Amino acid sequence: MLESLYAFLAMLALVLLARIPIAFAMGLVGFVGFSLVTSWNASLAMATIITYETAINYGLSVVPLFILMGNFVTRAGLSDELYTAAHAFLGHRRGGLAMATIVACGGFSAVCGSSLATAATMSKVALPPMRRFGYSDALATGSVAAGGTLGILIPPSVILIILGIMTQSDIGLLFIAGILPGLLGVLLYLVAVLITVTIDPTAGPRGPRADWHQRWHAVRGVSAVLALFVLVIGGIYAGMFTPTEAAGIGASGAFMIALLRRKLSWPSLFETLLESARTTAMIFVILIGALIFSNFINIVGLPDLLLSWVTSFNLPPIAVILLIMLVYVILGTVLESLSMIMLTVPVFYPLVLGMELGGFSDALADPEMALIWFGIIVVVITEISLITPPVGLNVFVLKSMLKDVSLGTIFRGVTPFWIVDIVRLLILMLIPSIVLLLPSLMN
Repeated sequence: MLESLYAFLAMLALVLLARIPIAFAMGLVGFVGFSLVTSWNASLAMATIITYETAINYGLSVVPLFILMGNFVTRAGLSDELYTAAHAFLGHRRGGLAMATIVACGGFSAVCGSSLATAATMSKVALPPMRRFGYSDALATGSVAAGGTLGILIPPSVILIILGIMTQSDIGLLFIAGILPGLLGVLLYLVAVLITVTIDPTAGPRGPRADWHQRWHAVRGVSAVLALFVLVIGGIYAGMFTPTEAAGIGASGAFMIALLRRKLSWPSLFETLLESARTTAMIFVILIGALIFSNFINIVGLPDLLLSWVTSFNLPPIAVILLIMLVYVILGTVLESLSMIMLTVPVFYPLVLGMELGGFSDALADPEMALIWFGIIVVVITEISLITPPVGLNVFVLKSMLKDVSLGTIFRGVTPFWIVDIVRLLILMLIPSIVLLLPSLMN
């Protein structure tokens, strides 16, 4: 146990004090720790095997394909059309433009899979009209930052892919399990906007009402992205193809959409491919570092020791889950989402797998379903960390794009959203069947 504690402290010191990227910090600490427990030659062999097997892992080919799909969708300008469609139906209501932003973020997330990309893209689309109609900077930026968090939950999600690979869970089931919690998130965010404008009506004035002709025209504009989402996720749900095949179909479909809309040129195509390669390389480096670190904590027996220690207190499973969530809240103040998940999954998943969650809920009696449920819970609390101080990455993305808006204003704007996120987290924890309803229908 002490070796693991020293390893975590050393890694955090490298990240926070030496400013070493967490991927290299995890890899370095894991490599040195493994060598001290075994030998330098064994550690070199372990690191070599992990690097090689990660690079050739067929299952991981889904990552660059979904990233490429999201980049092509962004290049095709579908974010503008999604916002236009949502605006046509909601813009005339008080706070309607903020609600339209939330809905558009949910739709864009469904084909993008990245929270940061969703926040950055929708800020360019949604903030100018909200400012033009006199929305407060807090509500405008808060709705974009919060809506962007949906990108890591609504499928296809890169985070869910990584979770599935690290825990050997069914990626298709994880995708399907993320749909209802994602829709619940959208609904509660709309409630947060409604409460905000009820308290302060000047924060979100009404916009012009669109007629049904304008609404129908706006819906036709998003037909391509809706068809792409139904094809990718519906194909997985129906068992027509695997997640990897779905990723290939999605990337090809997004490429054709961008091509038909004349949004691609040779320079923009090269830029899209280069950006996809960079993002993929970053994820793979973090994954390799996490796997090296995971091997070290496994060889020193941390998961088994942790399970024995927790069992000795005779705590009910829900209490253990709440303690784990508390750890995620604390880590979320200093780490970004992907690194946090990579770091904690090797520790907490064996612990959850060893608990009898069936006593808490019949829906969790199946270990596979219990892991699916816990994976979604982890992603939801990771969403919360994206908009909470002091590190909320979505907030800093918006700040980098809006020099005239203070961090305090943005954090004040996201406060109602992370409050309803906590409500959503409690609902999903206490009623696991919401998460597992759709996955159970696939079995």
